[in-house]
Amino acid sequence: MHDLTWRPLTPRDAQASADLLNAMETADGIGENYTAEDTLQELIDPYADLERASLAAFDGDVMAGYLKIRFKPSAEEVHRVFLDGGVHPAYRRRGIGATLVDAGVAAAKVVHELHHPSAKLVVDVNRPERIAGLAELVRSRGFVPVRYFQRMEHSLSALDVPVLPDGFAVEPWSKRNNEDFRNVRNEAYRDHWGAVPMPADLWRNKITNQTFRPDVSFLLREAGHAVGVLVTMSWDADTEATGVRDAHFMVIGTLREYRRRGVAGALMGHALRAAAGQGYDRASLNVDSADPLGAFGVFEKAGFVSTMRYVRWALEV
Repeated sequence: MHDLTWRPLTPRDAQASADLLNAMETADGIGENYTAEDTLQELIDPYADLERASLAAFDGDVMAGYLKIRFKPSAEEVHRVFLDGGVHPAYRRRGIGATLVDAGVAAAKVVHELHHPSAKLVVDVNRPERIAGLAELVRSRGFVPVRYFQRMEHSLSALDVPVLPDGFAVEPWSKRNNEDFRNVRNEAYRDHWGAVPMPADLWRNKITNQTFRPDVSFLLREAGHAVGVLVTMSWDADTEATGVRDAHFMVIGTLREYRRRGVAGALMGHALRAAAGQGYDRASLNVDSADPLGAFGVFEKAGFVSTMRYVRWALEV
């Protein structure tokens, strides 16, 4: 611990961050590979205050561990901030993880007081449950599991998917309809657990970045009105590391009045056919296991199977 240099992250740490995350992937096997461009996108997140709410430990030029806090652009009764971080496999079991978690909770309090002081603060950690030692670490700091999410995958073989009902039309993403995509996402996710509307700056950072795949991202319309959305991402670093080209459905949603009518399933079917036609090897998505709208069952019916479970750990501060 005393041999390490500690300081906040900066955008100049993009390559060191990618190197750390890729080293973690070799040990944890959670399917997350990164380029420096990917990590830079996270470091310039408009809702990550690196100066006040990040910390990295360096051994020379090697990043041994890091944390960063991402606060929400809006909050009503509860402000859920994300604590993201990790420790290089070669530096684990030395107390670095505990130091980072404690620093992260303290940093969360700082940005919370700056942005949403009237709301209740909850610090969230969202990671695959298979990471060795993680559960013991966060439990020791007072975190408890509050939600479970499933990663689901589709082989894109033997596609037998529904067609769109009469009166509906699908169009791919374009600069012209970008705001329709964002607005439908925000309205559709209004009743999703923990979700808040994405302002334009966050949409640009998290969605329409270098991992965005506009040719496999679709807007659903009825009588000209935007009523559904599906956004696809794909990571070149994952493809290079695994040889598998994955179309990840990052956003799937329809307006409330169009639910339970088979519309979302048909929109997803359209995207599955498009992904297969463009040479993707599989499709994937993450779903809340406790989703009250039955999304898990919809995805199972469409041919997705569960491959990994994530745990949302929370600490009420």
